Amino acid sequence: MIPNAFARRFSIEVTRPGAAEIAALADLLPPGTPVYFSAVPTIEPPELIAAAALLRKVGLEPVVHIAARRIRAAADFHDLLTSLRGEADARRLLVVGGDVDSLSPFPDALAVIQKGKLREAGIEEIGIGAYPEGHPRIPSARLEAALDEKIAAAIAQGLGVHIVSQFSFSPDRILGWLRHLRVCGINQPVKVGMAGPTSVPTLFRYAQRCGVAASLRGLMSGAAAGLIGHVGPDRIVEALAAAGDLGDVGPHYFSFGGTVETARYACEAAHGTRQPGRAMAHSK
Repeated sequence: MIPNAFARRFSIEVTRPGAAEIAALADLLPPGTPVYFSAVPTIEPPELIAAAALLRKVGLEPVVHIAARRIRAAADFHDLLTSLRGEADARRLLVVGGDVDSLSPFPDALAVIQKGKLREAGIEEIGIGAYPEGHPRIPSARLEAALDEKIAAAIAQGLGVHIVSQFSFSPDRILGWLRHLRVCGINQPVKVGMAGPTSVPTLFRYAQRCGVAASLRGLMSGAAAGLIGHVGPDRIVEALAAAGDLGDVGPHYFSFGGTVETARYACEAAHGTRQPGRAMAHSK
């Protein structure tokens, strides 16, 4: 694997990072690397704010997931944004709907963008979720329309916009989806979701939960059968790096196999020191 501009524009996603994990990330990642916090239902604002502040302190860029349907009250949301901006200098969010039913004042991500007063709270840019393999409960036409609506609403609010995709295991599916976005005039930066290095059972568990098991089965079958035990995103990174001009596109690594291992992989891919045939450590 050789160094390339695509692999260098990476971000990673973590779940409830503690102080030791954040210190390890600071030792590995380039300054300013975006680190996204998954929308864990059980995490309370003080823990979230403290972790975001510590990431900022060590020189990384905290990007907090906001799940619309988990917001209990508009006042709570405003307090969270105020604290994130004041204590962590948080300027970016990833705004998602959240796969839960609730009585939130924000029924979906679009409502947060339109009515959440993000700019007033100091937020400058948001990420919007997208699905190269579709969504198990939302028709593809509705997904496309919703993406257009969210981008338009964010621009109307004076917010910068980027797109963060669900992870996939199919380079062809990802490339087709990216080209379709560009043909449709969607030129915003895209962070392409991909699973960091981990074990096959862990990948299948997350793939089934997120509706992308079909492309994982494709990876594991036929000519790719020899990749069992070596299930990092090498093939996707290489395919997208070689694809030509897709605009501002970079990897977004989900750390299913462990935050530190994923960060190490991302740095090796970015610098071209990753050996595609090398076995990966499995921490789960």
